[in-house]
Amino acid sequence: MVPGTRAPETYSEKAMDTQVRDPLVGSVVDGRYRVERKLARGGMATVYEALDLRLDRIVALKVMHPSLAEDAGFVSRFEREAKSAARLSHPHVVSVFDQGVDGDVVFLAMEYVSGRTVRDVLRSNGPLTSAQALVILEPVLEALEAAHRAGFVHRDVKPENVLISDDGRIKVADFGLARTIASSTSTAATQGMLIGTVAYLSPEQVERGIADARSDVYGAGILLYEMLTGAVPHGGDTPLAVAYQHVNADVPLPSAVRADIPTSVDALVSQATRRDPDERFGSALEFREAAHAVRASLPAATPLSSRDTMVMPSTTAHPSDPGATVALRPLAATPVAAAAGPAPIPPVALATPAPPSRPPAAKKRKRRWKGPLIALVILALAVAGGAGAWWFGTARYVPVPAVVNLTETAATTKLATVDLKLSVSARQFSETVKSGLIISSNPAATAEARKGSAIAVVVSKGPERYEVPQLAGSTVDDAAAALTDVSLKVAGQKKVYDEKVKAGLVVGTDPEEGTALKRNAAVTLLVSRGPKPVDIPKLVGDDGAASIKALKALGLKVTTSEDYSDSIDAGNVVSVDPSSGTTVAKGSTVNVVLSKGPPPVTVPNVVDLDRDLAISKLKAAGLTVKIEEPLNVTPLNRVLKQSPEAGSVVPKGSSVTIQIV
Repeated sequence: MVPGTRAPETYSEKAMDTQVRDPLVGSVVDGRYRVERKLARGGMATVYEALDLRLDRIVALKVMHPSLAEDAGFVSRFEREAKSAARLSHPHVVSVFDQGVDGDVVFLAMEYVSGRTVRDVLRSNGPLTSAQALVILEPVLEALEAAHRAGFVHRDVKPENVLISDDGRIKVADFGLARTIASSTSTAATQGMLIGTVAYLSPEQVERGIADARSDVYGAGILLYEMLTGAVPHGGDTPLAVAYQHVNADVPLPSAVRADIPTSVDALVSQATRRDPDERFGSALEFREAAHAVRASLPAATPLSSRDTMVMPSTTAHPSDPGATVALRPLAATPVAAAAGPAPIPPVALATPAPPSRPPAAKKRKRRWKGPLIALVILALAVAGGAGAWWFGTARYVPVPAVVNLTETAATTKLATVDLKLSVSARQFSETVKSGLIISSNPAATAEARKGSAIAVVVSKGPERYEVPQLAGSTVDDAAAALTDVSLKVAGQKKVYDEKVKAGLVVGTDPEEGTALKRNAAVTLLVSRGPKPVDIPKLVGDDGAASIKALKALGLKVTTSEDYSDSIDAGNVVSVDPSSGTTVAKGSTVNVVLSKGPPPVTVPNVVDLDRDLAISKLKAAGLTVKIEEPLNVTPLNRVLKQSPEAGSVVPKGSSVTIQIV
């Protein structure tokens, strides 16, 4: 999705609305732009639909990712390029209205274009017809032409940056921003920012890091190739591998993938994508004039689908001379064999001048030929004609061997046995053909191809799978964005307890990290609720030391105090606070009261009391009584002595001895 377009509602928008609320939605940026909704997220920025409160109009607000906004050098370059781009005004260029910084938000306000990108069209419709592709290409070249006159080089021409509005207008977006990225210092935030667009970089950008108008011509040629075939010409497992092919391999002809593509369209792609900039079209204007002449020779373009109207034609007049000839340089010396026949693809002239008038017929001279001489000449011509017919019609062509399900090496060897070559036209995912094996060939097996020509093959990349990334510790917003970046989507959230991950952050995923899934497979985010709560166990009467150990094992903190108890033995638990059965958060503090045994008793004074009264008073104080009574003494039945003495403090239940006289 390219900034400035309204995307069809997708899983990501629904998920973001219901699962992950974007904090910027609903806010007002720079006191002027009220953010209405999120449109798309790319490698450099997130794009929102916003209302310009000052001018009461809808704009596309492009907000840089925080990692880029922290790079002061990037922000400075971004501001300079945005100001320059704002001066570029053209019907086929997305206008830049404003740029600024609001706190940690670095933004760009652009024209809002309701519609789709060419990438969206290719995904929904597949490859376009030659006429459809050229109808889209011409306004793109017109926009590039205007930019080049103003001193701009786009540097990043690709389907995502070409917009088709709902009313059929073509707009090109992101002028100047590619330069900002390319110029950025090498930091973790900006390294590899152009990885996604390496398929469209010209050889001089890869080799020397320089770009001019001819670099945009190259990018437009790759764009045309992709619109015609549905894939970029150079593939590889890494950006470096793709870049290497731009520098060291010619772009194949689109007709190697689709045999119905005219040779005149092949010639457009070939000349626009020459590795040497001097051999390409000299300007976007030259490319546009050639494209217009080719389109004029084709049947009219049909709508992209039953609900679409065809895009509007370019607003700029083309060369006024309808008979002007636009010459394209010859194609590669070894053309790809086409199903239509063995004839090589000639250089293309897009308009044919009227044939010259026939010269006056010369007077026939009557000559007499002798019969034997005439017969000899006829015989010689017949022999020569037969040999030529055999050579041009049969001897130069061989049946194409079957190469499907072979490796590139095995297929190359097999083709070489019949003097054919291998050309990889595309690498595609396949659920049925293993990675590295050939899915199809053009021409197909048993068809005839000219000796020395190349057989275009599509090589399998294996099943299209994307690994679930490591998301533990991420915020829900960042986790959702990370899944979107690897072509997966958020299925929802599941709250789980976790001892280590803070509440509200992502604990993990279901399926788990590293699982390989199909494109757009749903992944559930496991979100932490913090540590699991703890129930206080029943401990009253239990051994104190063992109870304290059990509470600590549950992740609780323990404080202790002591108290007397008539019913709990010393050292055992009298009570806990919070009480048993209460649920508390892990890490909470629990106070345990331990028994000191029964409370102490002050021994009452029973000396000189009546025997029975003394015994009753001691028992009432919680003491036991031991009696000493001498023999052969006249009984008075009173207490003479007591031990311990009155006023002594003893444990409850202690024994007090009294002597009776």
